[in-house]
Amino acid sequence: MANKSITMVQIRRILQLHLSGSSKFYISKTLGLHRKTVLTYLDKLLSTGKPLDYLLKLDDGTLAGIVYSQSIPQADARFVVLEKMFPYIKQELGKTGVTRKLLWEEYKSQHPQGYSYTQFCEHLVQFQKRNKATMHFEHQPAEYLQIDFAGKQLSYIDKQTGEIISCPVLVCTLPYSNYTYVEALACAKQEELFAGMNRCLEFLGGVPKNILSGNMKQYVKKNDRYEFAFQELAEQWSVHYNTNLDAARPRKPKDKPTVENHVYISYLRIFSKLRNLEFYSLKELNHAILGFLGELNNARFQKLKGSRTEGFLGREKSLLRPLPDGPFNVKRTTQAKVQMNYHVILGEDRHQYSVPYQYIGKQTKIIYDHQSVEVYIGLERIAIHQRDYRKNFYTTQAGHMPEKHLRYQQTRGWDADYFLKMALKIGPKSEEVFKVVLASKDFIEQTYKACLGLKSLSEKYQHQRFEAACKRALQGSKVNYGVIKRILENNLDKDESQQLSLFRVPKHGNIRGPMFYN
Repeated sequence: MANKSITMVQIRRILQLHLSGSSKFYISKTLGLHRKTVLTYLDKLLSTGKPLDYLLKLDDGTLAGIVYSQSIPQADARFVVLEKMFPYIKQELGKTGVTRKLLWEEYKSQHPQGYSYTQFCEHLVQFQKRNKATMHFEHQPAEYLQIDFAGKQLSYIDKQTGEIISCPVLVCTLPYSNYTYVEALACAKQEELFAGMNRCLEFLGGVPKNILSGNMKQYVKKNDRYEFAFQELAEQWSVHYNTNLDAARPRKPKDKPTVENHVYISYLRIFSKLRNLEFYSLKELNHAILGFLGELNNARFQKLKGSRTEGFLGREKSLLRPLPDGPFNVKRTTQAKVQMNYHVILGEDRHQYSVPYQYIGKQTKIIYDHQSVEVYIGLERIAIHQRDYRKNFYTTQAGHMPEKHLRYQQTRGWDADYFLKMALKIGPKSEEVFKVVLASKDFIEQTYKACLGLKSLSEKYQHQRFEAACKRALQGSKVNYGVIKRILENNLDKDESQQLSLFRVPKHGNIRGPMFYN
C-alpha cells in the first residue's frame, strides 16, 4: 500500500483532514489507507514549505507534480530505442513475406540487450492499437451520401443456359440517418453504376449535397492524398443532379465508415436471407433485395431511438435537394458491320445482336445505353434490343432470320407435348394416332419428322378428314404416317362402310384360334 499511488481526491482529503487537526491514525482509518502511505504523501506536501491551504487551491496538474514527482517511472532505455523503430517496422510488415519474427531477429542482431520476442510483440501490439484510434464524426443531415461496392456478389440463374450469373452489389448510405439503399447490378461498368445511383436517388426522393465514393475506377480518374480528378462521366452525372463529388483517400476505408459498416450489415440482413433462394432474372433478385432492405431500414436500433426510416423521414428527407426532371442517361455510339450470321457485335460486351438478314455486309451505327441497343443504317433504325452483358452470347429476334433458319430454329422447340396439344385441337382420334407414333421409337426425337408429316397432312386435307382418317387407321393393326397418307389419298376416310381388311388378320381354317394358347 505504501508504494501504490493514490487519487488526487484522496490527496486533497488528506490535506483537509490534516488542516482540521485530525491525527494521522484517524486520517488513515477514515480514508482506508495505510498509515505509512498517509505519512509519505504528507511529507511530500509539507516539504514544499507552502501552507496547506495554499496547496489545496492548486489545480490537479500542479499538485500532482508535487506528490508524484518521485514516483514517476523512468522510461526503459530499451523501449526508447524500440519506439523509434516502430514506423520502420510498420512499413516493413506491409511487404510480402516479412514477419514479426524476422524483424525481431534483425532488431536483436543490432541490439543484443534488447527485448525478448514476446516483449517485442507486446510493445508492437500496443503501438498498433494506438495508431488505430478512431475519431467520432458528427454528420449533418442531407450533407453526404456514401457509396461503395460490396466485396461479395449475389447471383441469379439464366433460364436458357442454366448459367449462374454473378452480380456486383451497390450499397449507398446516408451517414446522418443510416438510411440505406442496396441493389444488384448487371455489371460494374460505368453505365450500370450511374444508372444504379440514379435509382438510389429516386429511392431517396432527393439529392444530398455531396457524394462520397471509394477509389472506384468508374468514378475516380486520379486520386491521391491531396488531389482528386473524376471521370468525365462522373462529372456529367454530378452536374445533372447538382451535387458535389468527393472520394476517400486510397486504401483509407475509414474515410467512409458508415457505408463500410452497412456493407457488413447488408451481409447479415440481406445476403444471408437470400442464400437458399433461387432467382431467374436480375429483376427477381432486386425485388427480393428490396423486400429485405425495407426490413433493414424499418428495424429499431438497439442502442438508439427509432429506426433508419424514422430518422430519414423525420429529419433528413426534407433537406435533400429536389430531383431533376429526368434521370441521367448515358448514350454511347460505335460502328459495326453486319456479319454473314446477320448479327452485329457490340465490342464493349462482346455480345452479338441480330438485324434483318437483308442487311448482311452493310455498315451500321450502334447507339446504346445501360438498357437498350439500337442499330441504325443512316437515319433508319433497323433493330432494337434489350442490352445483354453476357460475353460471347447472341440475342436474336425471329423476324430477322431467313425463312430456312427460322424453320430450323422452330424445330429446336419440338417435344411430345407440342405435337399432342396440336393433335388434341384436331380431335381425340388424332391425339391417339400421335401417341402411337411418338411411342414407336426408342428415341422419341426420331419420331418428330413423322409427326411433322402428319401435321402437314392435317393442314392439306383439313381437320375433319384427318380425324376421320385417324379413326379408320386405328381399326387396323398398324398405324403410321404412310397408312394415314394412303387413306387420305384414296379417299378411304370418306367410305365409312368399307372395312380395312388390309390391316386385319384374315379368317382361315388353317389358323388356330385362341383356345390353342390357353
